[in-house]
Amino acid sequence: MSNISPEHEASELDFKPLTAAQAQALREQDPPLSPWWVVAGQVAAGLLVALAAWGVTGRPNAGWSAGYGALVVIVPAVLFARGLMSQFSSINAMTAGFGFFVWEAIKISASVGMLFAAPRLVADLDWLAMLIGLIVTLKVYWVALLVRPKLNKDRLKS
Repeated sequence: MSNISPEHEASELDFKPLTAAQAQALREQDPPLSPWWVVAGQVAAGLLVALAAWGVTGRPNAGWSAGYGALVVIVPAVLFARGLMSQFSSINAMTAGFGFFVWEAIKISASVGMLFAAPRLVADLDWLAMLIGLIVTLKVYWVALLVRPKLNKDRLKS
Protein backbone atom coordinates (compact mmCIF):
# COMPACT_ATOMS: atom_id res chain seq x y z
CA MET A 1 0.00 0.00 0.00
CA SER A 2 1.45 3.33 -1.06
CA ASN A 3 1.21 6.48 1.06
CA ILE A 4 2.09 8.70 -1.90
CA SER A 5 -0.77 10.79 -3.23
CA PRO A 6 -1.62 10.73 -6.96
CA GLU A 7 -0.65 14.42 -7.23
CA HIS A 8 2.80 13.65 -5.85
CA GLU A 9 3.27 10.76 -8.27
CA ALA A 10 2.25 13.00 -11.17
CA SER A 11 4.75 15.68 -10.12
CA GLU A 12 7.51 13.05 -9.99
CA LEU A 13 6.67 12.03 -13.56
CA ASP A 14 7.03 15.67 -14.71
CA PHE A 15 10.58 15.85 -13.37
CA LYS A 16 13.14 16.59 -16.05
CA PRO A 17 16.86 16.54 -15.21
CA LEU A 18 18.92 19.56 -16.17
CA THR A 19 21.34 19.44 -19.05
CA ALA A 20 24.97 20.25 -18.35
CA ALA A 21 24.52 23.74 -19.82
CA GLN A 22 21.40 24.40 -17.72
CA ALA A 23 23.17 23.20 -14.56
CA GLN A 24 26.14 25.48 -15.31
CA ALA A 25 23.82 28.44 -15.91
CA LEU A 26 22.07 27.75 -12.60
CA ARG A 27 25.42 27.62 -10.77
CA GLU A 28 26.40 30.96 -12.31
CA GLN A 29 23.11 32.56 -11.24
CA ASP A 30 23.42 31.38 -7.64
CA PRO A 31 27.14 31.05 -6.88
CA PRO A 32 28.05 29.24 -3.66
CA LEU A 33 29.38 31.36 -0.82
CA SER A 34 33.04 30.57 -0.20
CA PRO A 35 33.89 29.86 3.44
CA TRP A 36 36.99 32.00 2.97
CA TRP A 37 34.82 35.07 2.38
CA VAL A 38 33.10 34.38 5.70
CA VAL A 39 36.49 34.02 7.42
CA ALA A 40 37.66 37.29 5.85
CA GLY A 41 34.50 38.98 7.15
CA GLN A 42 35.18 37.58 10.60
CA VAL A 43 38.75 38.91 10.54
CA ALA A 44 37.47 42.37 9.57
CA ALA A 45 34.78 42.31 12.26
CA GLY A 46 37.30 41.08 14.85
CA LEU A 47 39.73 43.88 14.04
CA LEU A 48 36.98 46.47 14.20
CA VAL A 49 35.62 45.28 17.53
CA ALA A 50 39.13 45.07 19.04
CA LEU A 51 39.94 48.61 17.92
CA ALA A 52 36.56 49.85 19.13
CA ALA A 53 37.04 48.22 22.55
CA TRP A 54 40.47 49.78 22.87
CA GLY A 55 39.23 53.17 21.66
CA VAL A 56 36.07 53.29 23.80
CA THR A 57 37.69 52.13 27.04
CA GLY A 58 41.13 53.61 26.48
CA ARG A 59 42.59 50.38 27.89
CA PRO A 60 44.80 48.21 25.70
CA ASN A 61 43.83 45.07 27.61
CA ALA A 62 40.18 45.54 26.53
CA GLY A 63 41.30 45.66 22.90
CA TRP A 64 43.49 42.59 23.29
CA SER A 65 40.68 40.77 25.09
CA ALA A 66 38.16 41.60 22.36
CA GLY A 67 40.70 40.57 19.72
CA TYR A 68 41.27 37.26 21.49
CA GLY A 69 37.49 36.73 21.63
CA ALA A 70 37.44 37.21 17.86
CA LEU A 71 40.29 34.73 17.48
CA VAL A 72 38.28 32.15 19.44
CA VAL A 73 35.90 32.22 16.46
CA ILE A 74 38.35 32.88 13.60
CA VAL A 75 41.01 30.21 14.25
CA PRO A 76 38.49 27.32 14.48
CA ALA A 77 36.65 28.71 11.44
CA VAL A 78 39.90 28.58 9.46
CA LEU A 79 40.41 24.95 10.52
CA PHE A 80 36.83 24.14 9.56
CA ALA A 81 37.04 25.86 6.16
CA ARG A 82 40.36 24.21 5.38
CA GLY A 83 38.98 20.82 6.33
CA LEU A 84 35.83 21.21 4.26
CA MET A 85 37.73 22.41 1.22
CA SER A 86 40.17 19.48 1.29
CA GLN A 87 40.05 16.89 -1.47
CA PHE A 88 39.17 14.10 0.98
CA SER A 89 35.99 15.89 2.04
CA SER A 90 34.72 16.06 -1.53
CA ILE A 91 35.22 12.47 -2.67
CA ASN A 92 31.52 11.64 -2.39
CA ALA A 93 28.45 12.62 -0.38
CA MET A 94 29.22 10.17 2.43
CA THR A 95 32.74 11.49 3.05
CA ALA A 96 31.52 15.07 2.70
CA GLY A 97 28.86 14.52 5.37
CA PHE A 98 31.26 12.68 7.65
CA GLY A 99 33.93 15.34 7.09
CA PHE A 100 31.48 18.09 7.99
CA PHE A 101 30.75 16.51 11.38
CA VAL A 102 34.40 15.75 12.09
CA TRP A 103 35.53 19.29 11.26
CA GLU A 104 32.64 20.78 13.22
CA ALA A 105 33.73 18.74 16.27
CA ILE A 106 37.31 19.97 15.77
CA LYS A 107 36.03 23.54 15.48
CA ILE A 108 34.03 23.31 18.72
CA SER A 109 36.92 21.64 20.57
CA ALA A 110 39.37 24.31 19.42
CA SER A 111 36.98 27.09 20.52
CA VAL A 112 36.48 25.56 23.97
CA GLY A 113 40.22 24.97 24.35
CA MET A 114 40.99 28.57 23.40
CA LEU A 115 38.42 29.84 25.92
CA PHE A 116 40.02 27.77 28.70
CA ALA A 117 43.47 29.07 27.70
CA ALA A 118 42.37 32.73 27.61
CA PRO A 119 43.30 33.68 31.22
CA ARG A 120 46.83 32.32 30.69
CA LEU A 121 47.34 33.87 27.25
CA VAL A 122 45.87 37.36 27.66
CA ALA A 123 47.33 39.61 30.36
CA ASP A 124 44.63 41.31 32.49
CA LEU A 125 41.87 39.56 30.55
CA ASP A 126 38.66 41.60 30.32
CA TRP A 127 36.00 38.88 30.12
CA LEU A 128 33.27 41.24 28.94
CA ALA A 129 35.39 42.61 26.09
CA MET A 130 36.37 39.06 25.11
CA LEU A 131 32.73 37.98 25.11
CA ILE A 132 31.74 40.99 22.98
CA GLY A 133 34.53 40.22 20.49
CA LEU A 134 33.41 36.59 20.34
CA ILE A 135 29.72 37.42 19.83
CA VAL A 136 30.30 40.12 17.20
CA THR A 137 32.58 37.81 15.24
CA LEU A 138 30.07 34.94 15.48
CA LYS A 139 27.35 37.16 14.01
CA VAL A 140 29.31 37.41 10.76
CA TYR A 141 27.89 33.98 9.84
CA TRP A 142 24.39 35.47 9.81
CA VAL A 143 25.48 38.60 7.96
CA ALA A 144 27.12 36.41 5.29
CA LEU A 145 23.84 34.54 4.82
CA LEU A 146 21.89 37.78 4.50
CA VAL A 147 24.18 39.50 2.01
CA ARG A 148 25.00 36.51 -0.18
CA PRO A 149 24.07 36.86 -3.86
CA LYS A 150 20.39 36.27 -4.49
CA LEU A 151 19.05 33.99 -7.22
CA ASN A 152 18.01 35.94 -10.30
CA LYS A 153 14.58 34.45 -11.01
CA ASP A 154 14.09 36.35 -14.28
CA ARG A 155 17.20 34.75 -15.82
CA LEU A 156 16.12 31.31 -14.56
CA LYS A 157 12.88 31.41 -16.64
CA SER A 158 14.75 31.80 -19.93
